[in-house]
Amino acid sequence: MKRVLTIQDISCFGKCSLTIALPVISALGVETVILPTAVLSTHTLFSDFTVKDLSDQIEPITNHWKKEGITFDAVYTGYLGSIGQIDQVKEIFRTFKGENTAVIVDPVMADNGKLYAAFDMDYVKKNTELCAMADIIVPNITEAAFMTGMEYKEKYEEDYIRELLEKLAGLGAKISVLTGVSLEEGKTGIMGYDRETGEYYVYQNRRIDASYHGTGDLFSSTFVGEMMKGKNWKDAMRIAADYTAHTIEVTLKNPENPWYGVDFEATIPELIGME
Repeated sequence: MKRVLTIQDISCFGKCSLTIALPVISALGVETVILPTAVLSTHTLFSDFTVKDLSDQIEPITNHWKKEGITFDAVYTGYLGSIGQIDQVKEIFRTFKGENTAVIVDPVMADNGKLYAAFDMDYVKKNTELCAMADIIVPNITEAAFMTGMEYKEKYEEDYIRELLEKLAGLGAKISVLTGVSLEEGKTGIMGYDRETGEYYVYQNRRIDASYHGTGDLFSSTFVGEMMKGKNWKDAMRIAADYTAHTIEVTLKNPENPWYGVDFEATIPELIGME
């Protein structure tokens, strides 16, 4: 059985980060090891949430793993709360990346043309260092624009996305994938670029007029799980895009209106059978 280490925060309520990554990757038949970077009472769309930074626990935990000889087939990072944590994760990459260990970075820090409130350009620069150590990176367009220094555009042609991808590849990752790419009216999806082969890959599905917290985590976690099942990166991205879109549709039909996150629990059985 493949084993993945995922490093990100855990929101006790709210369906995001580790509370998505752990069940989704596990459901795909992959042993999932977690390294929480912080514990939050809820995710940050709620008011007055509590947060406990766990930076001081990261080194003792990973030192214990080294002592026990624990290894990983993949290391997957999501939201990291500080520059200091990025430096800690870089050290984890150096320690645990074996010859066949895949490193996947989702540089969670921005959306809709703006950085999240806790971050600045120093944080962006540090994220580019993390991405340089990755095999695969999966930023959204906003994050890619900040990391490459390109202008953020809400309306664009395919040439703009290709240029973003090429500049992302210059950071060092073998494969760069942009999420939230819309190349046709009423469509959205992903576009990826393999730096070694020069190959692009585009996948578009139907745009759904809804937005939920945690859908990026759902996409990335599904992608990682499918990769560990043996799918190539293009098929894994396609399945992840379709599953995320389907889960949004199912959530929209829920009369209880779970505005704080998607109903992935209801769709996991379908994910297991997706090809």
